[in-house]
Amino acid sequence: MTPLLLSTLLLLTPSQGAPAPKAAESAPKALSFASQRIDFKWDQLIPLNLELDGLKVNSIFFNRKDLRIVKTIELGARAQVDVTNTSAKGRHPGFAVAVFDREDRLLGASCGGPRLGRLSPGATDTYDLDFSHVVERLPHGAYFVLSVELSD
Repeated sequence: MTPLLLSTLLLLTPSQGAPAPKAAESAPKALSFASQRIDFKWDQLIPLNLELDGLKVNSIFFNRKDLRIVKTIELGARAQVDVTNTSAKGRHPGFAVAVFDREDRLLGASCGGPRLGRLSPGATDTYDLDFSHVVERLPHGAYFVLSVELSD
């Protein structure tokens, strides 16, 4: 073995007196998380039965996002997630949605949640998740995966 290779191996081998590696200084705090795979329907209300620590996900609705002034301007596609906070504490949810076709190809993905503040106890709100650049194939999805993450 060459001296250079031997010294490199010795440097890479931990010595007996070496301190243990430190835990990550900014380890992520524990969050509530849920995810479901659901059959996709375009332009139809899809009732959901997903509850996570007092946050009830009531439904999701996929459609085109339009702006109507003089004529209709298409702004893309969206998923509208309707939720109710059934807990006694405010909740700050985050959502991720990915739509797939029958061949398991990803057609579009989006994420979102409240921009400021929390969803108050007893309150219901709808969050718009934007698919602005993937519009043509999205209506032909076969299924989607919805993930919900709660943070403090």
